[in-house]
Amino acid sequence: MLKALVLASGLFSAISLAYDLPENSVDMGKVKAQGKAVVLLGNGVKQGQAAPDFKVADADFSPVTLKDFESRAILISVVPSLDTGTCSLQTKHFNEKVASQFPDVAMLTISADLPFAQKRFCKAENIDKVKTLSDAVWHSFGENYGLLIKDMGLLSRAIFVLDKEHKIVYKQLVENLAKEPDYKEVVGALKSL
Repeated sequence: MLKALVLASGLFSAISLAYDLPENSVDMGKVKAQGKAVVLLGNGVKQGQAAPDFKVADADFSPVTLKDFESRAILISVVPSLDTGTCSLQTKHFNEKVASQFPDVAMLTISADLPFAQKRFCKAENIDKVKTLSDAVWHSFGENYGLLIKDMGLLSRAIFVLDKEHKIVYKQLVENLAKEPDYKEVVGALKSL
């Protein structure tokens, strides 16, 4: 999986951020790939704070923001690339096993994949309950949540649960990029909404 991520990062290196972002001091040293810490860029967020807004693209390259989910609780599943095994498993898990338990919660998967690649993935994998959104155009989500992996242009694996007021009530930054998140913890956070 990591090899696929590295290959995918070659695509994004050409469009890697042309501006300087600060290192995420909130989550410094918390994420590893092949046993080595990766540097996360952007503004790290903490559980309990108001969720920062973001601008991502849907399958038609139309902008989607946090405000589009006003008065709805949200689960945000962040993956590096849907074209890798672990990211695919994570997205399918939320689509098949979690979304139906929480029909009132907006289920989002955000990655740096281009929207047409996400659309193709969703069709091939029957993803119909989770909305996939791309951070490849504006990099707003990665920047505002401190999840941009330096020199890769990909997002670090993470889960956020936001209540109806869009306060971050749960945050899971997955420490090893090649591993799936702790789904039990996520379901527990959703049940507590």
